[in-house]
Parts: sequence; C-alpha cells; structure tokens
Amino acid sequence: MPIATSLKTRRRWSPSARREAIAFYIAISPWLIGFLLFMLYPMLRSLYLSFTSYDLFTDPKWIGMSNYGTMLDDDMFWHSLKITFIYTAISVPGNTIIGIGIAMLLAQKVRGVNYWRTIYFLPSIASGVSVAVLWSFVFNPDFGLFNTFLAWIGIDGPGWLTSTKWALPSLIIMSWWQIGQAMVIYLAGLKGISKSLYEAAEIDGAGSWRKFINITIPMLSPTILFNVVMALIYSFQVFTPALVMTDGGPANATFVYVLYLYRNAFQWLRMGYASALAWILFIIVVVISLLFLRSSTAWVYYESQRR
Repeated sequence: MPIATSLKTRRRWSPSARREAIAFYIAISPWLIGFLLFMLYPMLRSLYLSFTSYDLFTDPKWIGMSNYGTMLDDDMFWHSLKITFIYTAISVPGNTIIGIGIAMLLAQKVRGVNYWRTIYFLPSIASGVSVAVLWSFVFNPDFGLFNTFLAWIGIDGPGWLTSTKWALPSLIIMSWWQIGQAMVIYLAGLKGISKSLYEAAEIDGAGSWRKFINITIPMLSPTILFNVVMALIYSFQVFTPALVMTDGGPANATFVYVLYLYRNAFQWLRMGYASALAWILFIIVVVISLLFLRSSTAWVYYESQRR
C-alpha cells in the first residue's frame, strides 16, 4: 500500500512542474501551429488529392489509383525523371569534389583567408531567380563570359542554353557555383580532425596524397554523408534554373521533374495528377536517401565506433 501511494504521488505534477510544462507548450505553440497548418495539413491534403481528379475550380472527384496508372504511359513523366536523374548523377559528385577542394584550400592558415571564405559563401545566399538571371548572361552565346573567354583562346563557344547538347550541362555547371553552404560544413569537419593524426602519418613517411586518402577522407566521411544526402534532396527538386533560364527547353532538354509537376498543377490545372507526381518524387527521394544511408556503414567512419 505505501508503495502504491508513493507511485501515485510521483505521477502527480507539482505546481511548479505544471507551470513549466504549460510554459513549454506555449513557447513551442507558434512552431507547432505552423507545422500543423503549413506542413502536415498540406501533405495530407495532397495525398488525398493524388487519388482524385481536381482542377482547382470544381470539387475533387475520387478516381482511385488512376493518376498513378497514367504515369506508366506518360512519356513526359519518364523523360522528366530521366533528365532529373542525369542532373543529380553529375551535379552531386561535382558539388562534393569542388566543396571538399575549396574547403581544404580555405582551411590553410594564410593571410586574408576569412575574406575568401566570405566570397565563396556569398553565392549560396543569393536568390534563386537572381542567380538564374545572372547565369543567363554568363551563358549568352554572343557576349557571355564563357564564350568571351573561349574566343580569347581561339575556341568558338557553344550555344549553351540554346543547344540541346549543352543546356543541361549549363545548369549543372551553375549548380557547382553555389557550394557555399557545403563548403562551410566541410570546413568545420576539417577543423575537427586532430592534427596528431597528420603528425603521426608524417613520422611514418606518408605524403600529402596518403594523408588525404587515409586520414582526411575517412575522418571527413560523416560530413560527406550529410552533405551528399542534402545535395541529393535538393538536386531532385531543381526547378528555378530550368524555369527561368530555359523554360525546360530547348526541345525539352532541361525539362526537369519539378517543372513538369509545376506545369501540371498551375498551367494545365491537373492538380490531382500533380499531387500524385509530388508523392512519387517524395518516395523516390526517401528511397534513394535511405539506400545511401544504409550504404554508409561500409564507408563512413566514426571516431567513437570500433571496427
């Protein structure tokens, strides 16, 4: 009996604990309300709409799995998915290599390095539309920066955004310019590597390349994992450059998945089909991210982990 009474007493909150709990929920209520109204509800609503025929002006009409079945015979669905996979397969490794390379340069103790860090980071906070407009001028075949430089060395530059061969590579090159956020994270990871590891490797006669392969990459692998997963998520959602710079052209060479989703939803008013496209994209991103995370056990090293 005394034990039961003691347990009941423990379960009762004291007035101070109750006030603290109320204050906590009041403090998080703006975020909680925002999450419920602007994230959870739209997600559940889009899931429902993906099983309907809906044009924004009439009530949704339940059609079951028809939207998902339509995708199997939709050539533009497969084409936009292919373009997005190509974009991701090239842009993500490039972002990773360039981000690590610049981070290693900016990790050196040289005069004025902080200014260079700021310069490399600034592009990542620029507006997507303004960046797309800027690069439209850079890729201009007549007076653009790239073709002007190529002309100086006697090379006739391509049509970049007007060429079916070069339009998608142009968007990929542009994505490599905005590596500021990844670079800062890689820089923090490099700063966290113990200098004693490099000193021990030097004593054993290891050169710069050996230290990079056997120390820097393994110790930086958790950071690489994080940045690559985030880059995968962002690359599958690429939209603004394709819309502003090429509008999906020429000849649908840059017709990425989210641009197709956007046109279905807001130009052709096929909101139900667009919702289904959104959920397929969500599933693809989740599956690829989980597979990548699953593979990390084979190549990601954690200092506290025994192997």
